[in-house]
Amino acid sequence: MKVIVEADGGSRGNPGPAGYGAVVKDAETGAILAERKDGLGITTNNVAEYTGLVAGLTAAAELAASTVDVRMDSKLVVEQMSGRWKIKHAALQPLARQAKELAARFERVSYEWIPRAQNTHADRLANEAMDAQASPTAAPATTPARWTGARGKPTRLLLLRHGQTEMSVDRRYSGRGDVPLTELGREQAAAAAKRLATMAGGEPMPVVTSPLTRTLQTAQAVADAIGTRVETNQGLIETDFGEWEGMTFREAGERDPDLHGRWLRDASMPPPGGESFDAVYRRVLVARDELIDAYGGQTVVVVSHVTPIKSLLRLGLDAGPSLLFRLHLDLASLSIVEFYPDGNASVRLVNDTCHLS
Repeated sequence: MKVIVEADGGSRGNPGPAGYGAVVKDAETGAILAERKDGLGITTNNVAEYTGLVAGLTAAAELAASTVDVRMDSKLVVEQMSGRWKIKHAALQPLARQAKELAARFERVSYEWIPRAQNTHADRLANEAMDAQASPTAAPATTPARWTGARGKPTRLLLLRHGQTEMSVDRRYSGRGDVPLTELGREQAAAAAKRLATMAGGEPMPVVTSPLTRTLQTAQAVADAIGTRVETNQGLIETDFGEWEGMTFREAGERDPDLHGRWLRDASMPPPGGESFDAVYRRVLVARDELIDAYGGQTVVVVSHVTPIKSLLRLGLDAGPSLLFRLHLDLASLSIVEFYPDGNASVRLVNDTCHLS
């Protein structure tokens, strides 16, 4: 499917109260397929424009578009994303990288500058976002995040890996196979739930989980402890290991020595009949955006598996795929990442298991 993304952003003061807008249209009919808009707190025009681009590309990816024509009245964004201008400003570099990662998901992406008069839909959405942000009833979104430079109230994800299963005892590839927790796994889930309940301080927090039994059991223990209910998100499911499902590391290596070796180095390489780490990263990116859309500015418990949690930490660190092969996550470990409305992020904790001791 071919779509058109029109995006814009603005700042009243530059820097000042800012917002973005994006609209996705069917390239053949002009029908509106999606709209995105939000306030960004205090930031610059360029940050707002890039954030609008990211929002538009994200919406296009959610619609499973194959070809995207981006149209913006920002000469800077169009020239930089086309590769003709260098991206020198530090605040724009992470947003540009995020946009390029999204663009890589499509078969083709083009960028075209258009006059402001032809970008009125996205401009209107951006101004609506700024107006809503400025209203007396709007939630404050200008709190700086200490030394990080990020602004706005972050969405804080408490990333909890599920507890032990029989597959993890034997160190077998456990992807889509639906196995329950062991007795020790249930004890680990209870210990993690107790810690998270203390962190919640009596306030209910959303609990979102992968739909597999081992994560559902872990998530339910947490939800019971903090007094909330469990939501599921398919994007948080573990990697599909295909024909390696249930095998040990050694068994998979002996069965497919060349492929297994390449798979351990190359995130684009899928197991036979399975899913590459790049594919997991792309769907986790969509899941992350869904979490922010649903729970923006809140603290959310996310119960998942090794690869999706690593992917969320990778997004927070703005790191490459090598992180997937170098980062270890223990069973029932807790990590924390925050995503800010201006595109910044902060990783606060990785692989903490103090609640299990």
